[in-house]
Amino acid sequence: MSTIDFRLIRQLWMFLAVAEEQNFGRAAARLSMSQPPLTEQIKVLEHSLGIQLFERSRRGTKLSPGGVAVLPAVRQFAHQVAHLERVVREIAAGQTGVLHIGAITSAMLDTVPPLLKHLKKAYPQLTVFVREIDSVDAISGLESGELDLAFARLDAEAGDATATLPLTEDRLAVALPTGHPLASLSRIRLKSLASEQLVMSARQVSPMYFDMLTSVCRAHGLAPRILHEVRSVTSQIAYVSCGQGVALVPNSMKKLTPGNVVLRPLHEKIMVVTAAAAWSTNRHHPMVEHAVEWLRSQKR
Repeated sequence: MSTIDFRLIRQLWMFLAVAEEQNFGRAAARLSMSQPPLTEQIKVLEHSLGIQLFERSRRGTKLSPGGVAVLPAVRQFAHQVAHLERVVREIAAGQTGVLHIGAITSAMLDTVPPLLKHLKKAYPQLTVFVREIDSVDAISGLESGELDLAFARLDAEAGDATATLPLTEDRLAVALPTGHPLASLSRIRLKSLASEQLVMSARQVSPMYFDMLTSVCRAHGLAPRILHEVRSVTSQIAYVSCGQGVALVPNSMKKLTPGNVVLRPLHEKIMVVTAAAAWSTNRHHPMVEHAVEWLRSQKR
């Protein structure tokens, strides 16, 4: 059985400091050590790896081609070690109630706040960190351990190690400028948008949602003409407000529309998942289990 080489870990930390400072003196100061031992440890690391990491000259220190090649992996390693340290500190402090949540913007407006209110009441000592994410970041965040719970536009086939719970569904509507000819209609057929330029949620942000919308459009005789791809539903509304096209958005977004934008339901009854909870099945977290159970009870 192999053992952890803590000396190598320390040397990689030193390499990262020199690579970022591009100066042995500044790197030594950053590491709270003198320069000669730092220089010696970098030489030992270069010998162990069998490559030159830095090119040294009177003009200063810069990464060699080999150093450039290994730097991304070392940065990723440092990030993972930092995450490990945070988890260990939380466990050592007995903080079983530390929860890291990632959520898309719309979920932060309606789905997440009631959950946080419940959790704070049930667990007054709970520490919750919430950050905005794109749907595409949910799975990777859960797999890496950066997130314990995610709220995004996902379907049931999110991944083998990810469980999902669809939470909110809404009918698809069209956001239009108030002066648009179609704004006078009570319902709008999808094919009526054939000549319109659409503002869509970007595929790179939520591939499943984008593919579903474009598929639905084509199934109802509309070949979407996409003018802008944006990062959130609220951004879609903002672009429509600026006269940059029309947008297919959940009907509930009418509560966020400015005075120069109207929402009209589609004639076709098309329901979309506006938020789903997702969590890793590879890790046990009591707060996640409690949160999911509460979310299920609210859905019932």
